[in-house]
Amino acid sequence: MRKCHHWPIGVCSWSLQADIAGVADAMNQLNLEHIHLALRPALAENSPEYLETVRRQNWTITCGMIDFPQEDYATLDAIKETGGVIPDEYWADNKKLVIAAVDVAAELEVKYLSFHAGFLDHSRPALAKKFFDRVGVLADAAQFQGVVLLMETGQEFAEDLRQFLEEINHPALGVNFDPANMILYDKGDPIDALYTLAPWIKHIHIKDANRTQNPGTWGSEVPWSTGQVNAHTFLEALTEIDYQGALAIEREAGEQRLQDIKFAAENLSQFTL
Repeated sequence: MRKCHHWPIGVCSWSLQADIAGVADAMNQLNLEHIHLALRPALAENSPEYLETVRRQNWTITCGMIDFPQEDYATLDAIKETGGVIPDEYWADNKKLVIAAVDVAAELEVKYLSFHAGFLDHSRPALAKKFFDRVGVLADAAQFQGVVLLMETGQEFAEDLRQFLEEINHPALGVNFDPANMILYDKGDPIDALYTLAPWIKHIHIKDANRTQNPGTWGSEVPWSTGQVNAHTFLEALTEIDYQGALAIEREAGEQRLQDIKFAAENLSQFTL
């Protein structure tokens, strides 16, 4: 098992851009046993082979992931309008989707399920209440199944997410911390954010990025340890907050993802305090 310090090193299944059999092949090539597993393919009609293939693997599933079909990441404005639980026209279907993913996670005995909840805005009370109520409904469903929902960072400042988590105070809510997203969305310093959100962080994405030079546009994702996350300082900070979970490499850009993931795994394996 590959480790960084005492943290198991894994990969996000969707970063491998393959069907589940291809994911299994890539995991073997990478010599990785831990995986952050996309669950929406398991919910598609006539797809029993997805879970059958997963069950045949000698994997530790560190977390499940559910995304929403309507989400449009073409621009920051597009994802703000279409992301997460806020769009009313998709809420009924998306609630069913998350609850179904919770059921699959419970069936697989996976403790965590991550998702992007959408853009949290405390300055708009009606929108903030809708966000609060809908995330609460999903967290209640997760708690019933013994699953913890993890809200992925980046679409709001860490202080705003902390305020929300303190207010809702739900035992089935935590954080999947993605340091690069703080940079890609231009939502503050990821290492400061790590300390701000430390009590809720249950799972980590290993991803790097450079901040945009044009406000209102995306930053750029780059291979791990080559961007502005400041990889070594980030890992040192994880030891300071006494993080006990896994590290899941996520690569969502570039033309050589497998090589970039391998590079990240090797880089992580060499980390020393």
